[in-house]
Amino acid sequence: MLRTLILAGLTLIATGMHAQPLFEVPLTDHSRWASPENKSGRKGAGGLENAGAKGRPFETIRAGETLELAHVQGPAVLRRIWITIRDRSPEMLRSLKFEIFWDDARQPAVQVPFGDFFGTALGQPVAFEHVLLANPEGRSFVSYIPMPFRKSARLVLTNESGRDLSHVFYDINYTTSTEFSPDTLYFHAAWRRERPTTLGKDFEILPRVTGRGRFVGVNLGVVTEPAYGKTWWGEGEVKIFLDGDSQFPTLVGTGTEDYIGTGWGQGVFTQQYQGCTLADRENGRWAFYRFHIPDPVIFQHDCRVTIQQMGGAPKVEVLKLLTAGAPLRPVTIDSGDRYRFTKLLEKDVEIPLSDPSLPEGWTNFLRRDDVSATVYFYLDRPENSLPPLAAVAERTAGVAVPSTQGQE
Repeated sequence: MLRTLILAGLTLIATGMHAQPLFEVPLTDHSRWASPENKSGRKGAGGLENAGAKGRPFETIRAGETLELAHVQGPAVLRRIWITIRDRSPEMLRSLKFEIFWDDARQPAVQVPFGDFFGTALGQPVAFEHVLLANPEGRSFVSYIPMPFRKSARLVLTNESGRDLSHVFYDINYTTSTEFSPDTLYFHAAWRRERPTTLGKDFEILPRVTGRGRFVGVNLGVVTEPAYGKTWWGEGEVKIFLDGDSQFPTLVGTGTEDYIGTGWGQGVFTQQYQGCTLADRENGRWAFYRFHIPDPVIFQHDCRVTIQQMGGAPKVEVLKLLTAGAPLRPVTIDSGDRYRFTKLLEKDVEIPLSDPSLPEGWTNFLRRDDVSATVYFYLDRPENSLPPLAAVAERTAGVAVPSTQGQE
């Protein structure tokens, strides 16, 4: 069972094992690193080339090739993954496919664009650090996600771009262990994108998965549709469907920026469990994250996570958007407090927003944008039922950074 412990001022994430104080050494555990200097991580097998003098510090992945970063035997726990690459353009970060296979499974448990997995949601590396991922200076990619496995772990990077990647430096740190309890879960991650989303249909962060597990969190990217101008896009609520929920969820939030712990819009901030790494209102590009570690989201049978595609603006601006032909559907009008909150979708006959009987106020409306998400979760099996990663052309479309970019 996953649980969070606070010990000696440090937050440690346990994955079915007891978290060890820094001053205790587990008698059965051993430390190993897999890197270009010792891919197997075997004892006494590091630095064999060039008489031990930095003979193989990096690898090269030519266009279309696959590099096996590590193939290690368990039982063990991946503790830290660090990678830096020479080409950190948005196109390369989305073109590199990162996969992890557990226990000789045929299908990967992790299959995501490289940059998105490590918290760079729109291919724009920025410096940040939170409890699970980090990018110290915008030039490297670090994961502290604990990933236990029983038999084996295979980490693979495939270059699906049209150009060679000359330098890949990495090390993968893990500890060998004894057999885990039946409650120990496998780590999974998946990525999906809709360009644009469907008007009136929630975007699926996590399509339904079955089994026992834990929804850890999500790293989201949004590129807004120009037809809506610079109106606010983030009114949509996150909904989490648990253990048989069908039409309505058990867990539901109050808005997008609310979900990541802020309010009344969002700017750049990074914290342990929530943050926004990119807030480019001028170019309509946003990247943000939320991790459910102190507030666990556990499921016993199945889980599905969505976010509404909804924005908001003063009513007069929404009317202008409608006149200009922007695809939208008004949802509510907030005229100042709870007692003057008009729910437009509960009417027997939908009243047009231009109707003079409707009050003035902040108007929420369904909209559609370019949304992508990397979802992180644990499951009681080494494979999941999610569809394969989208083709590279779909991943990289429109990912280039506008030359006029500016951050708030």
